[in-house]
Amino acid sequence: MYAIWRTFVVRVECWVRYKEIKRQVIDCLNKGYVSHEQRNDIDVKNLLAIGQVSLEEVAEIIGRSRGNDYSSSPHHFDSSITVHIIKTRRAGHNWYVKWYFVEPNSVFISVHH
Repeated sequence: MYAIWRTFVVRVECWVRYKEIKRQVIDCLNKGYVSHEQRNDIDVKNLLAIGQVSLEEVAEIIGRSRGNDYSSSPHHFDSSITVHIIKTRRAGHNWYVKWYFVEPNSVFISVHH
């Protein structure tokens, strides 16, 4: 019984954490607190950086995502930074959105389909 309860508690904690992360990134997008990580293939991998999608569109993609669309991992250059990843489907496209926070900004690594 404890294992079932513990699994439930962990899932609720993850869901609450994701809701807060989602709220924070959407707030950054709405306020324009956005920057982009320099990378190769930015014209393909970060459609937000090159203006192919708007801040509002990215906010909508993230806003419609669910907890099971979300994952996170340490940044490959600095493991103290948590990178947030959403893989979701919207308007007939599979979207991949990857970012991290550097206050007050959300730093986008990838936004593409």
